Amino acid sequence: MALSETELLLKGYGLTTAEFFYRMPDYQHVLNSYIWQDYDIAPDHPKLFEFVDFWQRELDGPLHSVRFTHRKVLSSGEWQNVVGEFALH
Repeated sequence: MALSETELLLKGYGLTTAEFFYRMPDYQHVLNSYIWQDYDIAPDHPKLFEFVDFWQRELDGPLHSVRFTHRKVLSSGEWQNVVGEFALH
């Protein structure tokens, strides 16, 4: 059963964005890029490395390099129970 985005965030997942640079299969001197994004857990990044393994196993374009960033969208300290009301005018 797949978890919702909110459930993933509450379990500590963050948004990982990776840019893959790879060589075109027929034109090895040409570099192309591919952007990948998914919720993943730092610092191990199991989903990212699973995708890298898939790329190397199934796709023809050999990887040149990968650069990525990870941002934890939600942390436990960000939840606040705010009760109040104010009126304008």
